[in-house]
Amino acid sequence: MRGSIDGLESSAPIGGMLPAVFADDDLALRFVAGLDEVVAPILLALDCLHTYFDPALAPADFARWLGTWVGAEVDGTEPDARLRAAVAAAAYLHRVRGTRRGLSEAVRLAFGVEPEITESGAAAWDPRPLGPVPGDRRPRLHVTLRLPEPTPADEYRLENLVAAARPAHMPYTVQVTAAERIPEK
Repeated sequence: MRGSIDGLESSAPIGGMLPAVFADDDLALRFVAGLDEVVAPILLALDCLHTYFDPALAPADFARWLGTWVGAEVDGTEPDARLRAAVAAAAYLHRVRGTRRGLSEAVRLAFGVEPEITESGAAAWDPRPLGPVPGDRRPRLHVTLRLPEPTPADEYRLENLVAAARPAHMPYTVQVTAAERIPEK
């Protein structure tokens, strides 16, 4: 969290900008020194304003707020690194929303695990007209997520994420299971 920094000096002290008549006045210099202490954090934030809009450099609370600006798929429980990655990828995810790649990337960013996606659609090319139509007649989408320690909240979160990132016309199902553990040798 951001806060005040003890002893922070202003990048533009007001005392040096006073007219000559006040430059020798001790009371005026002490008064504006108090103002410098109040204004210094504001000037520091303005000097570094561009870093506030870079998810990798912004303070964590500002990065979370920035996520609301760009519509990042976050719920507030993810670690700091995953939050920053989701905020940075939000614009890209909006471009590929409704595609298999977009859904896979959204789930990976939210959970840190690659999902297994099964869908009914397909694409094909045939030099003859009226060739066979690829895919299944009935649209469907199934997303399986294998987590080390799944919880009921994970399935609820995956359900909401898939509902938001899937193609609008596509019925879907989700499943969260425990990942198989590889025995140590």
